[in-house]
Amino acid sequence: MKSKELAVCLVSGGMDSLVTAAIASEKHENLAFLHLNYGQRTEKRELESFKKIAEFYHVPESHQKIIDISFLKQIGGSSLTDDKIDVKKYKGESAEIPDSYVPFRNTHIISMAVSWAEVIGAKKIYIGAVYEDSSGYPDCRPSYYEAMNALIKQGTKNGDIEVITPVIYLKKDEIVKKAIELKAPLEYSWSCYERNDKACGVCDSCALRLRGFQKAGISDPIEYETRPDYL
Repeated sequence: MKSKELAVCLVSGGMDSLVTAAIASEKHENLAFLHLNYGQRTEKRELESFKKIAEFYHVPESHQKIIDISFLKQIGGSSLTDDKIDVKKYKGESAEIPDSYVPFRNTHIISMAVSWAEVIGAKKIYIGAVYEDSSGYPDCRPSYYEAMNALIKQGTKNGDIEVITPVIYLKKDEIVKKAIELKAPLEYSWSCYERNDKACGVCDSCALRLRGFQKAGISDPIEYETRPDYL
């Protein structure tokens, strides 16, 4: 039985957030979708994906929230927001934090979600963080979400809001398979860091996505400028 409890989903428009929304839809009758514009290169395309995904899951406009946090572009320091930093091509696995990391971004995003959840009475916040990315992104680690939930418990009115990370331990190919299982509209999702028209196929995000599809033995339905073999 689905819960009647309202849940907030953070939906960037990417594949991980799409599958997270699909999982939340399996568990909750009522969803609210939150999207952040932060001056990223693909802001226009990600917003388009968000709107299509929200429509697919029948999220009413009253429960769709789009917030501008473009101060992250003013701060810079990331190839996603700073035009002076080129988006790098994928060069394989690395333990270094990539320059696509947006400083402390997820904390800003979750804070917005918690504020909205308090207002609309939601107790669960779903986010598509993936541990596979955590060697590069410190705000994708399970320990980060444990700390965040402890902070939310201390810093909210009733202390009963929780961040849920349903895909955090899944590999990209497992996320692809989960999307197929849940009939999530993969064709609406967008993962490219650089382009709004065709996915470049060579940035870190495109490479991880394509490799996931290739491992799963499934063709990615979105259009790419190039589709390298990452297996």
